[in-house]
Amino acid sequence: MRCLVTGATGYIGGRLAPRLLVEGHTVRCLARKAGRLRDVPWAARTEIVEGDLRAPETLPAAFEGVDVAYYLVHSLGQAGFEAADREAATRFAEAARAAGVRRIVYLGGPEPAADREVPSAHLRSRAEVGRILLDSGVPTAVLRAAVIIGSGSASFEMLRYLTERLPAMVTPRWVRNRIQPIAVRDVLRYLAGCAHLPPEVNRAFDIGGPDILTFQDMMQRYARVAGLRRRTIVPVRPLTPSLSSHWVGLVTPVPNAIARPLVESLVHEAVAHEHDIAAYVPDPPEGLTGFDQAVAAALAKVRDGEVATRWSTASGPDAPAEPLPSDPEWSGGTAYTDVRERAVHAPPEELWRVVEGVGGEHGWYSFPLAWSVRGWLDRLIGGVGLRRGRRDPHRLQVGEALDFWRVEEIVPGELLRLRAEMRLPGRAWLEMRVLRVDGEGSRYQQRAVFLPRGLPGHAYWGAVAPFHAVVFGGMARNIARQAEQAARRPVAASPRR
Repeated sequence: MRCLVTGATGYIGGRLAPRLLVEGHTVRCLARKAGRLRDVPWAARTEIVEGDLRAPETLPAAFEGVDVAYYLVHSLGQAGFEAADREAATRFAEAARAAGVRRIVYLGGPEPAADREVPSAHLRSRAEVGRILLDSGVPTAVLRAAVIIGSGSASFEMLRYLTERLPAMVTPRWVRNRIQPIAVRDVLRYLAGCAHLPPEVNRAFDIGGPDILTFQDMMQRYARVAGLRRRTIVPVRPLTPSLSSHWVGLVTPVPNAIARPLVESLVHEAVAHEHDIAAYVPDPPEGLTGFDQAVAAALAKVRDGEVATRWSTASGPDAPAEPLPSDPEWSGGTAYTDVRERAVHAPPEELWRVVEGVGGEHGWYSFPLAWSVRGWLDRLIGGVGLRRGRRDPHRLQVGEALDFWRVEEIVPGELLRLRAEMRLPGRAWLEMRVLRVDGEGSRYQQRAVFLPRGLPGHAYWGAVAPFHAVVFGGMARNIARQAEQAARRPVAASPRR
């Protein structure tokens, strides 16, 4: 079948697309910017169509000839996400019906309990999107999952960091609510299997793993699988969802804007009320993946640097559509720049390895305290901070998050351009270039560009400019030094046979 995947730049969509290819389907991906999928390993085997669910005129080409359309997008973490998701789902449903699509598949959240008068905004929005798609006139399968356990998922990152960083913690009482987590591998199996549902099926299905646990149980069992000591957990009443989200945002890489709706969802019990999906997509012979097995698999992926997608992969619709042009003065106003350049006594290949390894656990090669303080300040005002880290410790690809930057362009061996996603009164980029020179050396060029927005933007640049010599100057100096040290290391001799 021809399958349309929306949200292919996100966590689930980025894993479902290659799964559908393996199963023999033709895959088309809808993306606001095709370049975001340029570097993923499966991109060459798919058709990528540029379009936006908020711009209905861009959708007919994406839906033409499609048999199954997957709705895997959301606006969680953005202001007014309920209205945005309502509009996107409506446009998606209209386009699917007009194109004669035979099946819609949507991954939503658990159904709030009937005795809860006011469900969380997150769950309320997910349920509304499901109803819009079910009423579209196109046979629809809505899969309702609670906590998804897999390397890189937002829920798993919350669980991982809370458990690893806090051997003892005071927690809200919702940690004792029952949850039925599900492994990401089982979610993908259900999503792919729904492509084959008979046309008369138009309904929602609860999906969950074999274990029903509390969040407190999940933290204790995570600690056991990870080889940590048993955690001391004391639930108390005063910690509201709002306070809890700040606590989660402080300890984990998940920013408050995303942590808050996730935490509010955990206030509700999330247990599957039926397992009817098994009549259409049977359980595997070995059974569904248990919680401990799912955690062990996710930790192995993190340890081996094989995380295919992360919660931070997707960028919101408010991200700038235009990359930084070669001449930043295109804006017609002020463009502040900080340019550094150094000769490097190391091959370009060695210098590039250092450049591509920037961020995450490797840090930013200068004044760690200054970078940490900037990250903490960003978190305090609702930004993403530095804790998003990086998906792979050695390789980067266009579109992925890198601490509080996003990779806007990468030319292997030559150029890495990052776009700032921290809270700023303007827009900022950081470019790093590797130049080949005659002989055995290379040259490193670094450029920071800031386009201020109004008087606060100009004031911001004036306030931070005195620190650039230490931060950006030290960064260029240490990147060059790191490459030179690596080039001087002796190459291990091959063992004699």
